[in-house]
Order: sequence, then C-alpha cells, then structure tokens
Amino acid sequence: MMERFLQQSVDAEERFYKYEEQRLQIEDKRREAEHTRELQMLQMLGQILSRISSPSQMAATSHSSPPHRANTRSYTEHERFNSTTAFSPPIVLERSFSLRPTRPAKDMENIFQLIRNVIPPLVYIYLLMYAATVIKSYSPELIVHPVLDQPNAVLEIEKWLPRLHTLVVGPGLGRADSILENAKSVIEKAKSKGIPIVIDADGLWLVAQEPAIIQGYQRAVLTPNFMEFSRLYEAMLTEPVDSSDQHGSVLRLSQAMGNVTIVQKGERDLISDGDKVLVCTHEGSNRRCGGQGDLLAGSLGVLVHWAFLAGPEKINGQNPFLVAAFGACSLTRQCNHQAFQKHGRSMTTGDMIAEVGTAFNKLFET
Repeated sequence: MMERFLQQSVDAEERFYKYEEQRLQIEDKRREAEHTRELQMLQMLGQILSRISSPSQMAATSHSSPPHRANTRSYTEHERFNSTTAFSPPIVLERSFSLRPTRPAKDMENIFQLIRNVIPPLVYIYLLMYAATVIKSYSPELIVHPVLDQPNAVLEIEKWLPRLHTLVVGPGLGRADSILENAKSVIEKAKSKGIPIVIDADGLWLVAQEPAIIQGYQRAVLTPNFMEFSRLYEAMLTEPVDSSDQHGSVLRLSQAMGNVTIVQKGERDLISDGDKVLVCTHEGSNRRCGGQGDLLAGSLGVLVHWAFLAGPEKINGQNPFLVAAFGACSLTRQCNHQAFQKHGRSMTTGDMIAEVGTAFNKLFET
C-alpha cells in the first residue's frame, strides 16, 4: 500500500513539472510575441516620422507657412483598418528636411529638433483664471487662455477650434459642475468638427458620469489608470472589472464605448480599439510620478496628429489611434526609465519631461 502511495506521489510530481514546463514555454512564446509586436510598432512610428519629414510630402507645402488641419490627410467613417496587413521594414528618417530654411544634417542634433521644425510646437491651454500666470511661466510656447471659468468660455474656445489638430481634455480640469459643463460643451463642439480628442484625469470622471458625451466617437482616446478604468467599466457594463482577464476587460470597454480607443495605464499598458489589444511593456522603472499621465496625454495628442499626417500608407492601414497610443506609452516609459537612472526615488515628472528629447531620439531615430 505504501509503495503504491509513493508511486502515485512520484507520478503526480512528474505530471506537475511537465505541465509547469509547458506553461512556461507558452509564457515565453507570449512574451516573445509581445516583444516582436513592440518592435514592429516602433518601426511603424519611425515610418510615420519619415512621412512627415520627407520631401515628397512637403514639396507642395509652402516653406513660409505651417501646415493647416484642412490640408492634412484624415480617415473617414467609411474607411476600414486592415488588421492583417504585414508591417513594412523600418525606414531611415530623413533628418535634413524642414519647413523652415534648409539646415545641414549635421546641425540637426536629434530627430526631436527636426520634428519641431516640421510642425510649430504651439500649445493652446484653456484654463481657470487663477492658474494662468503659473502655467504661462513654464514656457513661451504655451498660449494661455484663462477663460474656462468665464460665462463666455465655450464661445471663446470655439473660436480657436479650427486651429487645433487635437484636443486634450482633463489634466488640471477639476470637478466643479460649471467647469465640467463647459468642458462637456467644448467636447461637443470639437466632435462636430471631427477633431481628435484625448481624455484623461478629470475628463474621465466627466465621461464616467455621462458616457454619451464620447460614446461612439471613434476619434477619441481615453487614458484611464486602474481606478479610472474601473469607474468607466462599471458605468458602461454595470458590473465589476474582471481582474483575471485584463485583455478582455479593455476590449469589452472599448466595444461598449463604440470602439473608442482605450489606453489602460499600469504595469503593462493595454491599448484597444475594440477590435484588437496591444500591450506595451517597454521598460520604465519601479517609480510612477504624480503627473506622469499628463505627459502621456500630451504626447499622445501630438502623435495622434502625426499619425493622421503620415497617411494610411505609412501605418499600413492600421488604426492611427492605436499606433499613436503605443508610441506615447513607449515614450513615457522611456522618459521614466532615463529619469530614474539619474534621480532614483527623488524623480519627478519634471525630470521625465527633461528626458523627452533623448528618449524620442532613442526610440524613433535609432
């Protein structure tokens, strides 16, 4: 009897190790596939930047005036994204072309400088009166409009919408009813003009209270952390998030929102447009800074515009919001990684912002 029991124990142990080995092999293949996809997406982003800096794209553009939204390529509601198209090989970026007077390639210190020459780096910020001076002091490139708490806020902001390539809503917004009502009206105005919208922070609180604001608008990207994601998920699907099925959860939320792109921030960033899920595991650090999500939202707003500007042929028919979101997640993580190497646990989001140029160069030029 004892011998039989011992033999059964040995057999059970062998089966356990066999199953464990199979599980590890499957996990290794999954990680390898994710790594391959990450490399492919970064290559695609390189193609996007090549597109917006190539002479063929810019030849028809005046050298004395910046590009306008009306001249950029965009997707219509009738175009479909081909998820089976193979990724193209990486394209070497053309560094010496610019909308400004031509400079020798040696003067272009990095690709970030090139992009700044291609598209004027102007940011319009609509905010509360009391915050205007503080925000304006950060940079002369920030055009500050302290109108968000004024009675005519929506009319004032609407005047500027034709100049915007993308609209980022949420960072620093607050949850005062009057401010959220103004933000809601601005979102509706932007939707009517087809402007891509990135929603983060308190903007996500607004969407969780009134999902119809953005539901079905496929030119929108939501960037929730876990708590914000849970709030949105419960509002849309009336059930708690299944933490054991993260891929399925982000896919279902996107579908429930009408295929709005969702970027669930976390240890791994999960990105879905309701048809597929991308996973960004680019190395960051063990420290997450307050305000790091604002860096992601802002860079995502820029990359969304660049993805449309590049045209569908440069992103192989992929959803430009997926491509842009993957690029923004990768850039934010790279900034986090570099800043942590220098500052360790004392790192702040300001330290991350200082790394944008070199991080951009490392990811998208090399």
